[in-house]
Amino acid sequence: MHLPLFNTTHAYNKLKEHAKTAATWQMRDLFAAEPNRFHHLSVSAAGLFLDYSKNRLNSDTVSCLIDLARACQVEEKRDTMFNGGKINNTEHRAVLHTALRAPQNDTVSFEGQNMMPEIHAVLAKVEAFTRRIHSGEWTGYTGKRITDVINIGIGGSDLGPRMVCQALRPYHHSDIRVHFVSNVDGHDLDAVFEQIQPETSLFIIASKTFTTLETMLNAHTARNWFLQSGNAADLPQHFIAISTHAEAVSAFGIHLDNMFPFWDWVGGRYSVWSAIGLPIALAVGYDYFAQFLAGAYAMDTHFRHAALEINMPVLLALVGIWNRNFLDYASISIAPYLQDLRDFPSYLQQLEMESNGKRITKAGTPVTWHTSPVIWGNVGTNGQHAYFQLLHQGTDITPIDFITALKPSHTLPGHHAALLANCFAQSEALMLGKTADEVHADLKAQNMAPDEIAFQIPHRTFPGNRPTNTILMNSLRPESLGALLALYEHKTFIQGAIWDVNSFDQWGVELGKILAKTIQEELEGKTSHHHDSSTAGLIKMARAALK
Repeated sequence: MHLPLFNTTHAYNKLKEHAKTAATWQMRDLFAAEPNRFHHLSVSAAGLFLDYSKNRLNSDTVSCLIDLARACQVEEKRDTMFNGGKINNTEHRAVLHTALRAPQNDTVSFEGQNMMPEIHAVLAKVEAFTRRIHSGEWTGYTGKRITDVINIGIGGSDLGPRMVCQALRPYHHSDIRVHFVSNVDGHDLDAVFEQIQPETSLFIIASKTFTTLETMLNAHTARNWFLQSGNAADLPQHFIAISTHAEAVSAFGIHLDNMFPFWDWVGGRYSVWSAIGLPIALAVGYDYFAQFLAGAYAMDTHFRHAALEINMPVLLALVGIWNRNFLDYASISIAPYLQDLRDFPSYLQQLEMESNGKRITKAGTPVTWHTSPVIWGNVGTNGQHAYFQLLHQGTDITPIDFITALKPSHTLPGHHAALLANCFAQSEALMLGKTADEVHADLKAQNMAPDEIAFQIPHRTFPGNRPTNTILMNSLRPESLGALLALYEHKTFIQGAIWDVNSFDQWGVELGKILAKTIQEELEGKTSHHHDSSTAGLIKMARAALK
């Protein structure tokens, strides 16, 4: 039986009425009236702690949101995903990335087959290869050890492993440098060529079909660069494939023993747990990679079994639903107060906006509600000196997710206390704001003239009442990072389930790829097509410049 759309449920209508009252609330007053608010509106799971008390909501709001989740059958949809149901209905595929981090003794069935032996066979291959590189058993064509690993991919084949490698910087092997190339812009690859030598470089070509335009252009350029020094017979020692297309891999010159497979039920933006994570294992060692997988599995276990009322991914998702659909906040800023998480906002952009940036329900009808907000951000404290002015006093209200660790991985004195102080102060300031009376008192204490005080007050007043979440971990370790990524994966799934969109396809991405291929052929003088006057004019200018 077809489920009712979420905006036709009783819970939705109740929340719409509730939001009218909530619009008048001041978080200052909510905290003053609820001494235990922090305790009641926070939750721990898988080594993470989520404080969502600095949002314009109360326990009644949360209860109504839980009712909404149940009306949209989130629990049943969750179980269908974990059990291998083909919830990607436009591509008729299951969504089983969670199986990639499950222990070997688990059973995950897909079309009647337990996938765990196959999954762990690939992980064993990743482990064996990683140990051969680190031990020096695997060498380049001149017998020298591999010192540089260059991952060539795009989208999920780049953003995930790139972000994780950066986040786990303190765990890197000192004798291996990992580089990432994704942009079709040749400056990206050229900058890497300046840092490496062919005889000590290993290229990982990550493309499921081995046809991805950007990846294969970069791959062939890297191959040609290598062949200026080595021979075609040397390619198998320097090129590895992560793909399912054996024929194309072999034609490229990569030995099939050096092809690491994955499955069509692993979406690109959910693939970091698969062989796509090979550069992570090479960077930090397989043991740490296994801890990364274990942290994600711990969050999976919590998500599957915890009651919705204390379920961290569910609560994070529902707070987002409340802010997006009932308080009309159009974007979310991600603020990791950890320098090594600097790539995390970009990773979440793909995870959330490619998954839920949809305007059509799973049944194919237009949605009549907002779906994914815009995701953006940067590391603290840098963001404070760039865009936080807008967050404090701008005309739009933007919820923020603050993410930090209680302990640093460095030993530099004073730095981490300053970092945490800024993180906690920003969320407090965004919640409290600063009233005209408070500004007046401060300026009067500075002996400012009354006329100048009157002029300054509106400029120095902050409205406050701006929502934030704070996510804490004890320290940024492989397992806590795995749990963090799984938390946001499940948040994304829940929101897609409530909005009734397919979170696992990305047809909007495909259109641009098709048009780009046609235009590239025109730029190279191979074909000619009709375009609008703007596109035709741009092509003409580019062809003239490229002659």
